[in-house]
Amino acid sequence: MMADSGSSEEVAVICNTDITSAESENNIINTMVERGTVLLRKMEISVAEADKRTGKNTVNMQETYTVYLIETRPAESVPEGGTPAAPDTLWRRYSEFELLRTYLLVTYPYIIIPPLPEKRAEFVWHKLSADNLDPDFVERRRVGLENFLLRVASHPVLSNDKIVFLFLTEVMNNLELFISAVFSRRFMGLKHYSDELNTIILQLLRVRARVADRVYGVYKVHGNYGRVFSEWSAIEKEMGDGLQSAGHHMDTYAAAIDDILEEEEHYADQLKEYLFYTDSVRSVCRKHELIQYELEMAAQDLTYKKQQKEELATGAVRIFSLKGMTSKLFGQESQEQREGRIAALEQSIQEGEEAIKEKDAECQEFVQKAWTDIERFKEQKDKDLREALISYAIMQISMCKKGIQVWSNAKECFNKM
Repeated sequence: MMADSGSSEEVAVICNTDITSAESENNIINTMVERGTVLLRKMEISVAEADKRTGKNTVNMQETYTVYLIETRPAESVPEGGTPAAPDTLWRRYSEFELLRTYLLVTYPYIIIPPLPEKRAEFVWHKLSADNLDPDFVERRRVGLENFLLRVASHPVLSNDKIVFLFLTEVMNNLELFISAVFSRRFMGLKHYSDELNTIILQLLRVRARVADRVYGVYKVHGNYGRVFSEWSAIEKEMGDGLQSAGHHMDTYAAAIDDILEEEEHYADQLKEYLFYTDSVRSVCRKHELIQYELEMAAQDLTYKKQQKEELATGAVRIFSLKGMTSKLFGQESQEQREGRIAALEQSIQEGEEAIKEKDAECQEFVQKAWTDIERFKEQKDKDLREALISYAIMQISMCKKGIQVWSNAKECFNKM
């Protein structure tokens, strides 16, 4: 599926048509694969072959699976007659491709992530065996996996992701834990964001409370103006009507403070709602930390059990242990005892591996669902707070206009005296 490195344009889709080579170069270029992206300028990527592997699992049963060879080489032009650089290679299972795509789905919810080929033969035609290890099906899946990598590597955003680059170039035995650690850092960032949002909203509420106190004081001063003007009007015959009218305007303005403070409390409640929401966000982060901790503890326990099994099978003790001291003091175990312990450990290891798979699936499902809801929450939060702050600003402007109008009316009353 990859073209020669020395060609002027790389062909991404194979097309069997009877057209000229010039037309072919123009018509069979896959327009979804942008060769100008950073990653494809650095390297050529291909899934060169598939291989069927067979090995023993933890209970000594044969397990057969398929791995795919990823080849990458520098995307430098080769001089005529020169020898292309040897590619870097590594093997990946289909489940690792799935893990990478899950990571991309969670990390970039706003991007249409390229699909993977089917994991199983869902639509079986008369020429294709339903066996997932059938050579024809495996070849089709190899082509689909290569196309997936090319789509990702050609995307202007996905191609710059560090995990994508490591997936193509680094052999990672614990890819699940590595990507889980990346998710952990993202949730740590979310927790930090939640803490900052909590602090900012608290500060905003405190400032609003101080402003409300001052506004309340200003309105009460106008009430005092109204009382003074009314009392003054009683002793002034010529200015009495003007002072009485000015006092009435001041009293009306002062009486409006109760409605204004009630409206202000409405906006404060909207801010308080998101202040409490920050606790809910931190709760989601804590739940992720718990799942991640359980996954890491299960992985450590499994590693320890595998080491125990290896020590029993080889008779070599790597580290100081109570069992090692017991063996030296009271003699070695019998062959039957050792085989019994090995069998028990194999069963425990199998259960541990199943537990890790379940916990990893739970973690991935949690991350995907949580991040989808977090994005929904952020969008709703931006909308609600924007509307609340705009309404609050409009209310403050309206209050100021009413104050100006009160003194304008009072001025007219004074002019008529």
